[in-house]
Amino acid sequence: MTVVRLTNQELVVISPIQVSDAIVSQLGELGTVRHIIAPNLYHYLFAADFKISYPTATFWATSGLEVKKPDLLIDQIIKSDANSQWNGMEYVFFDGFRTLGLNGFDSLNEWVFFHAASRTLILTDTAFHFDESFPVITQLTTRIFGGYKSLSPSFLERVATTEKDQVKGSVEKVLGWDFERVIMAHGSIVEQNGKEKFKQGYEQFLGRSISAAT
Repeated sequence: MTVVRLTNQELVVISPIQVSDAIVSQLGELGTVRHIIAPNLYHYLFAADFKISYPTATFWATSGLEVKKPDLLIDQIIKSDANSQWNGMEYVFFDGFRTLGLNGFDSLNEWVFFHAASRTLILTDTAFHFDESFPVITQLTTRIFGGYKSLSPSFLERVATTEKDQVKGSVEKVLGWDFERVIMAHGSIVEQNGKEKFKQGYEQFLGRSISAAT
C-alpha cells in the first residue's frame, strides 16, 4: 500500500492492504482519506474494506474491474490521464502490459502514478525490485525469474507481453516525469537514481533503447 498526501492535505490510498486499527490511527495522523485506488485488475482485495472504514472516500478503480468483480461498489472508473483528478499527483495508463495468470495471458490494465512534490514514481505490478533484505528463497526465485537487484518486469510479464510497441509508448510517457524514487508493490523502494534504473530495466525487457516522450 502506498499513501500520498496531496497539496490540499487529502490522502490517496493506492493498493490498500487489510485495514486495522493501527493503520486507521496512522492514517489519521497524516490527514483525511479521500481517495481509495485499485490501480490494476489484481490489486483490489482490500479496497472494499477500506471503503467501509472510510465511507466518504471515493473508490476509484481501473477499467475492467467493474466487470471482473461486479460486487465491488466502485464509485469512479479511471478513464483518462489527460487531466489529473488528484491535485499534486499525475497518472498514465500502462498500455500493452500483460502477465501470465491462472487463465493464460491476462491484461493488467494498470495505472502508474507520479507525485511531483516528492519526485516519486508509484508502480504496482509493472516492475519488481528485490534485494538481499528478502528471504533467501525470494532472492533465489527472483534471480531466476527477474526482479533481483533490477527494477524490471518479472518472467511472468516477459512471457505474456507481446504488444511491446504499446509498452514502449507507456514507458516513454513515464520517463517524461522528473522522478528519483520508485515505489512498487513487490520489492524494496528505490530511493536514488530510480528513473535511470526504470529506463534500464525496460530497455532490457523490450530489447530496444527508450527515450522520454516529448
